[in-house]
Amino acid sequence: MMNHEEFRFHFREKRGIYLSAVMFAVLFAVFIGKYQTGWSVAVVSTAANKGVLLALAAMAQTLPVLTSGIDLSVGMVFVLANCLASHLVTGTPMQAAFGVLAVLAVGCLCGLLNGVIIVYGRLQPIITTMATGSIFFGLALGLRPVPGGSVQEDLADAVTGVSAGIPNTLLLLAAVVAFIWIPYRRSIVGRGALAVGSSEGAAFMSGVPIDRAKLVAYVLSGFLAALGGLLLTFITYSGEASSIFGGTYTLMSIAAVVIGGTSLAGGTGSAVGSIFGAFLLRTIGDLLYVFDLEPLWQPLFQGVILLVAISLGSLKLLKLSNRLELFK
Repeated sequence: MMNHEEFRFHFREKRGIYLSAVMFAVLFAVFIGKYQTGWSVAVVSTAANKGVLLALAAMAQTLPVLTSGIDLSVGMVFVLANCLASHLVTGTPMQAAFGVLAVLAVGCLCGLLNGVIIVYGRLQPIITTMATGSIFFGLALGLRPVPGGSVQEDLADAVTGVSAGIPNTLLLLAAVVAFIWIPYRRSIVGRGALAVGSSEGAAFMSGVPIDRAKLVAYVLSGFLAALGGLLLTFITYSGEASSIFGGTYTLMSIAAVVIGGTSLAGGTGSAVGSIFGAFLLRTIGDLLYVFDLEPLWQPLFQGVILLVAISLGSLKLLKLSNRLELFK
């Protein structure tokens, strides 16, 4: 059992996760209550699929942010993976499996490119990833000048299906948390990423492998973004090189990270909080639909929500005289 001080510290550290989880639960209950068919497997599965897509992008964004960086190419890696998968994840099950590995490998290479330029080129993450994002979109556009393609149907149905009333995409997300995020967070490199985000100078003096921590963060970011693009292909059975789509996912991923309690200054936060932030944002979008808000007004409200979310995440930084106050 935790004593009062331990609970107080634990809540301060995890409050972003708890608050976003509670808000998501409340808003999702309102959505289900207002939706004309109420609770059903089809409704929950559709909501889960949309939420998991953004959750993977948010997890991808979280890793660089923890190192006090940012990845503006997340959405474009997402789109590139979607277009590439619509070419490669076809044919026999064995061919489709190799296609999946190839798509994820390309995502890792995209992240590695970002990391190498940032670490060894000494360029700012925001400039680097903005530039590489344009490159990734150009590759996606070359692969899919017009929407189209296909995907191995049996594999797609298995990934997007339902098992024991639970959408398989949620099980996939849980597996990503269990086998990627948790081991990473507990590893030396994962702890090093938090140290780098808190104070790179202090981390260097403490012997933290700064370069490796940043490289791994960006490689995993590319991997998770590619996994999201791959999942999109399974859901839509096609690929599309859309700059609007990629840009939206990038901005929404940043908002989800902030709502989930991760500081844009780096050094504190969790991918789990970003997941709840992503589901919360998706639920808000669904609520705008079920309350029959005019379609022309929906982007305005979503833009205001994004602005407020990012502003709240930055507001605390204005009050800090020392970044260590984030941990008090």
